[in-house]
Amino acid sequence: MEKKVLKAGIVGSGFAAKFHYDALQQVFSARVEIAGAYSVTNEKLSSFTKPRGLEAFNNMEDLVENSDIIHVCTPPVTHEPIVVEALKQNKHVIVEKPFTGYFGDGSEEFSGDTFSREKGLEHAMQSVSRMLNAEKQSTGRIMYAENWVYAPAIQKERELLQKTGAQIIWMHGEESHSGSHSLTYGQWKFSGGGSMIGKGCHPLSAAIYLKHVEGRARNGSAIRPKTISARTHAITRMPTFKDEGYLRTTYKDIEDFAMLHVVFEDGTIADLFASELVLGGVHNWIEVNTTNHRTICNIHPNNAMQSYTPNQEHFKDVYVVEKTETKQGWSSISPDEGWFAGYQHEMDAFYRSAAYGDYIESNSSLASDVIATIYAGYVSAEKKGTEVNITIL
Repeated sequence: MEKKVLKAGIVGSGFAAKFHYDALQQVFSARVEIAGAYSVTNEKLSSFTKPRGLEAFNNMEDLVENSDIIHVCTPPVTHEPIVVEALKQNKHVIVEKPFTGYFGDGSEEFSGDTFSREKGLEHAMQSVSRMLNAEKQSTGRIMYAENWVYAPAIQKERELLQKTGAQIIWMHGEESHSGSHSLTYGQWKFSGGGSMIGKGCHPLSAAIYLKHVEGRARNGSAIRPKTISARTHAITRMPTFKDEGYLRTTYKDIEDFAMLHVVFEDGTIADLFASELVLGGVHNWIEVNTTNHRTICNIHPNNAMQSYTPNQEHFKDVYVVEKTETKQGWSSISPDEGWFAGYQHEMDAFYRSAAYGDYIESNSSLASDVIATIYAGYVSAEKKGTEVNITIL
């Protein structure tokens, strides 16, 4: 059977746009034709499109019209209007994380340190609601680009849950490293929060996803998060912090550490950590404890390949792994970082869903639950860890 042809449109021209483009080269379930890209910054758009031979669109509306699937690779503050516009034109939308959020009141004096977290939760969920309503009125679908869901280790755990009928009783996991790529990360008005949303969304999405899977396998409906207790800290912003130059310290009004304790509808739990305080490369993992098995999913680092050099000059032209400070000594080299992180699998699954109607594993329900949990977590952290109910849409 001849593969279906789908046209992709990329909104954005930065880091996310580049890895989306790379992942599209690994889509095999459909024939992908890239219609082009659009970005508000002409210079960045040109530097993204010209080397790849892509058409640079002058406005987003024309790009949406000429595409079947829109890739939203822009800062999270811009996600909602792009998603809604694409869905109005009955296009599928692959939207990067964080899905949406609260980005302040637009005033110059807005500070992430002082606003009401209750207000943030209210506004974030209103944004989610508008996006979900747009999806209900569209033949297009939201595909939440959470690569952890499609990481091979997580998908294998999905199979274990479906075939063993296990109940997940406790999960714990983490995403941490020494600081973000993005120059705008560090200001609440651009990122919608700090470590809890920027890093914590990943292990949290995996945990919620696996409870969704378990619920559908055992009872026919997803098991969703019910309450959260959370703490956040801004360690590198403390006057007493000893800066030795290894950790990023340019955060303006966000946290650099978050701890989340989530209770699900069935009373089971997950404990998740996120920070900008960890040296030695990205630290991405989740452990799943169930009634009939235990799984440790090491996304980064893992021991698929380990290499030693006494002098990092030997590896000066070698990419080792994301966020490592040195290549000297032992390194956990990722022979195919995108594969282990799920980027290729994610994109192929989305295009298979668009082409043939396959179930979307990382869907709008998951995206909604993640944002609801995170912003309820910020309310809890404001109250020094008080348990807060999670609003489920």
